[in-house]
Amino acid sequence: MRPLASSEEYELVPHRGKLAVAIGTGKARRRISTGTSDPGLARVVARQIWEKLHAPASERLDDLWKHYLADRRKDRKDVTRQENAWKHLQPVFGHFLGTDISKDDCRAYAKLRRRFGAAPGTVRTELEYLRACLNLRYGRGHNRVWLPTGSPPRDRYLTREEFDMLLSNVQTAHVRLFIILAMTTGARMSAILELRWDQVDFKHRTVNFNSPEHEQTNKRRPVVPLNQRALAALEDAARGALTAFVIEWSGERVKSIKKAVRMAAKRSGIPCSPHVFRHTAGVWMAQADVPMQKISQFLGHTSTRVTERTYARYSPSFMKDAAAALEF
Repeated sequence: MRPLASSEEYELVPHRGKLAVAIGTGKARRRISTGTSDPGLARVVARQIWEKLHAPASERLDDLWKHYLADRRKDRKDVTRQENAWKHLQPVFGHFLGTDISKDDCRAYAKLRRRFGAAPGTVRTELEYLRACLNLRYGRGHNRVWLPTGSPPRDRYLTREEFDMLLSNVQTAHVRLFIILAMTTGARMSAILELRWDQVDFKHRTVNFNSPEHEQTNKRRPVVPLNQRALAALEDAARGALTAFVIEWSGERVKSIKKAVRMAAKRSGIPCSPHVFRHTAGVWMAQADVPMQKISQFLGHTSTRVTERTYARYSPSFMKDAAAALEF
């Protein structure tokens, strides 16, 4: 039997005339009696026993946050962003009881962070992590975390001339491969850096960014076709691959590419960041009059409304027929 709160297994076993919760294996195996031989009642008690054993040390957010990160690690999820967010959240919320955090506390936090230069989207993300932490402990809808409006859509994108200039100033093979994949697939930085060779289908010329280890979220990772530029770059990189990861350097997986992109941008004089490639991909498709529905699927958007809000203005024909109907 598997509890909701953890990926670790336990089972109900007969023990001294009752049913007991058995945890672990071998010499480390423990048995805790449920006090009943009734299977239905024993399942309820077993869940209570399990949750008590795995409960946070206290209801203070300091302890709830440790519990939150531990739960993510059990599912092999990366916690780097949560750890970075905690550096800002902890001084303000660490001493709070989870049940005491109010909307006004969150508003005050957002005001403080903005005073020190944090972008609206960054503040929103930090408070989203806070909400996720409390949701894990108390369930969805049982907290009062307030979220500010996120950052407006990014407008910066590269022209083809700017992209060529930027790429000509890239000095290392793995950064060049990242940029080519980012531009030709529109994938997010994290999806590309986590991409493994077994997710690349050379026969059918596709790449599946949603690996089995990745939990599908609102930031969807689609299967996308590879154009000739991407296919050639991947085939060349595959011949010298030393690890299971597509983006590697010196026999190791690359976990961050931001600094390398920033240095290439500085050398070329072209302002750029990893996300600019994804946005540029969307703009180029819209400028080529690719239908919004296809752009949405290609980029892994949750709905075409997101796509239209960001990219419709770049499409020469979008709503052209609507304007034509108003001729007089």
